[in-house]
Amino acid sequence: MKHQSGFTLIELIMVIVILGILAATAIPKFADLKTDARLSALEGLKGAMDAAGSIAHGVQQAKGYASGTAVSIAGSTVSMVNGYPESGVNGIMLAIDVSSGKYAWNSASGVTISGVVGACAVSYVEATGAGVAAQTIIDSTDC
Repeated sequence: MKHQSGFTLIELIMVIVILGILAATAIPKFADLKTDARLSALEGLKGAMDAAGSIAHGVQQAKGYASGTAVSIAGSTVSMVNGYPESGVNGIMLAIDVSSGKYAWNSASGVTISGVVGACAVSYVEATGAGVAAQTIIDSTDC
């Protein structure tokens, strides 16, 4: 008698069915990771903008400069408005030193993640007067 080894057709079908069930339950959990990654990047960028604004404000106050006088942070001259960095490339963008190309400044929507379609951005609102801090707002409607 000849003894054969290997898997039967039934065993192979059962393995394929089990793998299919596992894939069907796992794929939806990992399918939305792009949105989560974009939102995390926006949260990090918002934190960087808040911190850079506070540092620039602190430097200006510590040196006794007028509220519109530019300050030097890490070798860069940051333009200021009402005691906080101005919105734009010479203000908040220079303060957070975004030179990697991952982010782009758009005067209409704020800082956007490069290559992302939709309104996925962090907006920086300049300080409107003395004693009023600048604000950062996340717009994640189409991330």
